[in-house]
Amino acid sequence: MSVVAGGRGGRVPTSRVQPRRQSGNQSRQQARRQTNAVDVVRDRARTSVTSFYTNLQGGKIRFRLVAMYVLVSLLLVTMLVRVSYLQTVGAGAYREASVSQRTRISTARAERGSILDRNGLELALPVPTRTVFADPRIVVDPVATAHAIASVLGLSPEDELVLASKLQNMGSSFLYIARQATTEVSDALAALNLPGISSYPEQSRTLTSDGLRALVGRTDIDGIGISGLEEQFDELLAGADGRTVREVNSKGQSIPTGDDSSQAAVRGQDLVTTIDRNIQFQVDAIVTQQITRLNARGGAAIVMDSTTGEIYAMSTIRVNTDGTYTADSGNFAAVDAYEPGSVAKVFSISAALNEATVETNSVFKVPGKQVFNQGTRWVHSITDAYPHGLEEMTVRKIIVDSSNLGTVQIAQTMPAETLHKYLQEYGFGAKTDVNYPGESKGLLKSFNELRGTEKITTAYGYGYSASALQLIAGVNVVANNGVYVAPRLVSSVIDLDGINQPSTPSATHTVIKPEVAATMRSLMSDVVCFGTASLAKVPGMTVAGKTGTGYKRQDNGTYIKDDGSRAYFASFVGFLPAENPRFTVLVSIDEPDPASRDRFGGTAAAPVFANIAQVLINELDIRPAATDMGCLKVRPAELGAAH
Repeated sequence: MSVVAGGRGGRVPTSRVQPRRQSGNQSRQQARRQTNAVDVVRDRARTSVTSFYTNLQGGKIRFRLVAMYVLVSLLLVTMLVRVSYLQTVGAGAYREASVSQRTRISTARAERGSILDRNGLELALPVPTRTVFADPRIVVDPVATAHAIASVLGLSPEDELVLASKLQNMGSSFLYIARQATTEVSDALAALNLPGISSYPEQSRTLTSDGLRALVGRTDIDGIGISGLEEQFDELLAGADGRTVREVNSKGQSIPTGDDSSQAAVRGQDLVTTIDRNIQFQVDAIVTQQITRLNARGGAAIVMDSTTGEIYAMSTIRVNTDGTYTADSGNFAAVDAYEPGSVAKVFSISAALNEATVETNSVFKVPGKQVFNQGTRWVHSITDAYPHGLEEMTVRKIIVDSSNLGTVQIAQTMPAETLHKYLQEYGFGAKTDVNYPGESKGLLKSFNELRGTEKITTAYGYGYSASALQLIAGVNVVANNGVYVAPRLVSSVIDLDGINQPSTPSATHTVIKPEVAATMRSLMSDVVCFGTASLAKVPGMTVAGKTGTGYKRQDNGTYIKDDGSRAYFASFVGFLPAENPRFTVLVSIDEPDPASRDRFGGTAAAPVFANIAQVLINELDIRPAATDMGCLKVRPAELGAAH
């Protein structure tokens, strides 16, 4: 037996080596079989292809053709259904996606109409600006873009970081960068040529005088009126926005296109008010000067045409928290109501004269103090305007010296319900036709709701409240020969064709007889010449009016503060010239210094009337009548000694 050396020098039987030779043979046989299998598959495939072309038996070719037809038909139907879907039901979504990807649509803001004064001068007007915005989807480098913008706008590092974060929001397609920027700022940003940064024109709003803020009101940053005339006539002034459509490339740059679906904006209409800008400006200055001098909370003044009811000036000034005085707080002449005080004696006395229950020389014995409703829960003590004993007073003296108890006695010559009806005819308890946003209708209870001395105190201006608009319209009845004329602020509208469309004239109704109105004008001119309103005199012209000094009701329900002091509301309403009035003027001073002697209507408000009257005389060339002799230098004996 042959041996083969082992790994360890041992002997290995020859029979253990033989299987290796057999294994090599098997491998060669297996490879041979695989080669034969490949040849078989290749032969079969060649046979099938050859059979397809050569074996053209009728049954087989028909089956193949039908199968191919069905398959192609299914493919065509599927394509047709898909195309139909894309052209009909699914068209909108894909069209919107396409438009969103390649086009940019921005709103073209309509230019807001101007608010003009009666002479066509601007009170509020649009100012062109540009709003800069970003499309984060096409901003190339948000951080670098934010840094460049920050350098122009002067942003803090914190704000720059916030801007960079917003510019990285790829889910947003619009981001404000600078809203209503000046031309300098928008040009500086445009010069940077930053991808994804664009701008569009937008209008801001400005006033020609800060004093107009209370009357004209405000618009928000989107140009929508939110107060005053801007709010009241917002729809008329706003116009209709348009839209700008443009196609852009991947860098956000506009590309030319033949399809322009942009729509032009339609400008708003212009509103022509009854205000005279020059007079308004001067009235604002006069009121501000007086309330500053008196350290008052605020003040208001209204100038109204006595015949037409048109408002030439409407000023409202109030102190701010920092001690400055501006017109930013609101139009309190329309929206606030207060007890009118002694100005209301005009209504009580004119009503009695109209009812013929008194004459100007009728005499009343007037005490200095009187208690009413004794023995009831409504017991109330009324003190006269100045201390005195029992005194005989004519109707003329009662109004000239502003006697509270004398006016009560005049009112008691007619039923209390009659006076209440006159107050309603004078316009109290209802809003005026101005219909100013937030306008107050005041407070005038129905007659059946009046209790206790409320039926008495209404005679001299307590127990009901009125806005400045209501009060001037009421007193103007005397100036306008007994006819109530509703105040108004709008003269006309200039439409888009430039045509002036006049507003409807003010509504009117008769309250007292013309001869009674003439008598009241005579009595009220004596108030200025010899009574409580001597500081309202105008050199060279007789004027008429009535003072009012009212206590303001406090939160504790009384007219006295918790510290024992009082808050005053001083007012004066008059007209000029007295004989043939052209203008009626109201002045009110809210909470003048209570320690000052100038806290009364005759000392706080009457001098303001005199200054405003001089403005009207100069601006409108008002001349006294030929028969106007001015005030007599000596107080008539009928009026007794002055107080």
